[in-house]
Amino acid sequence: MKVLVIGSGAREHALCRSLSLDPDVTALYCAPGNAGIAEVAELHPVDALDGAAVSALAVRLGAELVVVGPEAPLVAGVADAVREAGIPVFGPSREAAQLEGSKAFAKDVMAAAGVPTARSYVCTTEAEVDEALDAFGPPYVVKDDGLAAGKGVVVTSDAAAAKAHAAACERVVIEEFLDGPEVSLFAVTDGETVVPLQPAQDFKRALDGDEGPNTGGMGAYSPLPWADPKLVDEVMETVLQPTVDEMRRRGTPFSGLLYAGLAITGRGVRVIEFNARFGDPETQVVLARLKTPLAGVLLGAANGTLADLEPLRWSGDAAVTVVIASHNYPGTPRTGDPITGLDEVAALDAPHAYVLHAGTGRNGGSVVSAGGRVLSVTATGADLVEARDRAYRAVARIGLDGSQHRTDIAAKAAGA
Repeated sequence: MKVLVIGSGAREHALCRSLSLDPDVTALYCAPGNAGIAEVAELHPVDALDGAAVSALAVRLGAELVVVGPEAPLVAGVADAVREAGIPVFGPSREAAQLEGSKAFAKDVMAAAGVPTARSYVCTTEAEVDEALDAFGPPYVVKDDGLAAGKGVVVTSDAAAAKAHAAACERVVIEEFLDGPEVSLFAVTDGETVVPLQPAQDFKRALDGDEGPNTGGMGAYSPLPWADPKLVDEVMETVLQPTVDEMRRRGTPFSGLLYAGLAITGRGVRVIEFNARFGDPETQVVLARLKTPLAGVLLGAANGTLADLEPLRWSGDAAVTVVIASHNYPGTPRTGDPITGLDEVAALDAPHAYVLHAGTGRNGGSVVSAGGRVLSVTATGADLVEARDRAYRAVARIGLDGSQHRTDIAAKAAGA
């Protein structure tokens, strides 16, 4: 099977790494890719938001499956263009991707499907914002209605900061604060059948102890030793299947990856948000534990045959990912700094630890930083303690001037 992956981040590197290990994959392409993905896939330049360009590239390469990684191309309708070219594609249509593209739309779907979520108001004026903030009280949760690369949410007890964030957005969703630990649960679906993956927990705040601003994610781990063993079954029954059924009822079936961001509250599971694609950095740890070859699962979602697949097989190992970010992230990141130690990790820590590239590029023969979240170091082990030790040992080998990373990823779950 010839597979084309669209995107250039650590999520796409993780997908390409898993696909490169799949014996059914005979050729692997990525567009536009990055310096790390080039080691496992053939790179091609493309504007990932241009559906016509992506579908033309897929046709030229003879791709038999296209995997659209990031959210922006999905919301832009890139998957629709590829489908119109007659090529199976893993990723929802433009209309279905509004589950992530519009938080107000997602709330409407959840209400219709009876999915448990936070009470909320959709606000477009200053008066509506003031009324919603007064109704819920602190801590205030203010979400940009549209895509914001993981940085559109402000959770604060400062009313002025909440109002300032709302004023910077055209439309916001203001909702009640949900207490309790957060969990990410991915599910692969073909629009009818829903196949859950293993849950993970990520770390959104920039600094140790969940301090600092929200980011796209600074690390993740799986499995969750503290979670109820029945959690996945409960989320399937109350969240994932009802949402997929509701989308199909509306005439906009959702196929691809449905990501449920959840809060385990004192009143039960509540949905914080939906994403329409694999989440970064959770993808890194979830795929590190998946033993079933990936291509057949993604193709099953693309062509409507998920019900025919054997149950997914999972490793009993644990996985931990630590994100290395550039200077000043999540503000305006500094780029162009050389990265050292990557060969050392490959030589000394593989196969239990490896580096996945996100914001990287090449300057001559050197790999340099080219974005905010630069690298993800992923490690596996018999338990979270071993996986965590291996991840941080590998992180210590990597040099990037001014870089930052959290030192407490999975620490609590591992009892560290």
